[in-house]
Parts: sequence; C-alpha cells; structure tokens
Amino acid sequence: MPARVLVVEDEDALSALLEYNLQKEGFEVRLSGDGEDALLVIEEDKPDLVILDWMLPGLSGIEICRQIRSRADTRDVPVIMLTARAEEDDRIRGLDTGADDYLTKPFSVPELTARVRALLRRSRPTLSAGVATFGDLMLDRETRRVRRAEREVHLGPTEFRLLDCLMQRPGRVFSREQLLDLVWGRDVYVEARTVDVHVGRLRKALNRRGERDPIRTVRAAGYALDETYQTPAR
Repeated sequence: MPARVLVVEDEDALSALLEYNLQKEGFEVRLSGDGEDALLVIEEDKPDLVILDWMLPGLSGIEICRQIRSRADTRDVPVIMLTARAEEDDRIRGLDTGADDYLTKPFSVPELTARVRALLRRSRPTLSAGVATFGDLMLDRETRRVRRAEREVHLGPTEFRLLDCLMQRPGRVFSREQLLDLVWGRDVYVEARTVDVHVGRLRKALNRRGERDPIRTVRAAGYALDETYQTPAR
C-alpha cells in the first residue's frame, strides 16, 4: 500500500505541484489549506508523513507541529516544515518544535521527494521493505507470496492488498470505509459490505482448523490485525 502524505499548504499552485509530483512517486496525497482543517484530517486519518507550511491561515505550522508532537497517536509521524524563513534562528525554532526536516522556499521538488522517502524509510520501514512479517505471517510484495509458518497461503489480489494494509499497522482498527479507500481506491464505488466478504475470504485462506485467527473484528468499527498475535499461541 502506498504511504499517505498530508500536504498542508495554502498556496494553491505549490499545493498542486507537490500533489502531482508526490503522486508520480507513488504516494497517496491528501491536501489541506489551513491549520484547523489539517488537524481534523490528521485526527480522522493519521498520515504516514506531513509536509507542513510554516505560514498558514488560522493556526501556524509551528502550532500544528506542536500539537502533532503532543498527541500519543501522532507524536512519531514525520514532519517536514516548508517556509520562506531562511534565518538560522527560524530553522532552529522549527526543528526544536518537533519538525524532522526543514526546507526553505523556493526548494527543489526532487530534493523534497528524496527527503520524504528517507524519512519514511526510517519511520515506517515496512512501507518500503519488500517483505513484511508479523508473528508467523510473511508477505512478500515483490513475489506476491504469503506464508504462514511453513506453509504457503494462496490469496487473490484483493485479499493480498487487504492483508498488506492490515500488516502495515498492526493493532490499528480500520473502518470499512477506510479499507475501501486503501484497498479498492477512492475512485471505485464498492459497497461497504464487500469488505466483509473479502475479510471472510482472507480468514479462510489464512486459518486452518485449530489455528488462531490473526484478524480481529471490532464491533461497529471495522477490522484490525490483532497486535497480541505477535507470539502465536502454541
């Protein structure tokens, strides 16, 4: 699944430029034009990385960064600060607030995308790694193979993407609507109950009689990869 990048930038031309280039690199991009909206987006659907302009309507980028770092569920999200402020004191202030990196406008878009990739490699290695593991599950993105312990698990393409999504964030509860966006795509209309059908197929492929189910159903909320499954029961 592609890494999700939130771009918080009120200049429409720059925002569109970043969206185009980041999507071309394979990232899923969401845009926000002001601080209040950005915090709502982050709360609603935690991104993998935030590109944050310093000067914004309403809340400043510095305040948004401070709030990201103050919350337990977002304090590890990488933040790249964009600003026209080139003075050393401003760079120090941005980094001290919690930004992981700092780029002064105007900047090179290829350099920005390289920094995005570098931060994601450090913060979310499973996003770039060819192989993801969890407990006795192994998913190989390059060969499209899945194994559970010593046996191969045969999955259809949708079930493969669904498992990949869940394995990237063990323990996180994904709603059916979120899974529809991440697995099927925002531009495809699929009924929410379709998710239940494919989760059922995934479970049937993963689990043999007597084996523990690694997928947890959360009533009225959605599905998660059970974080307690890291050490399968014997």
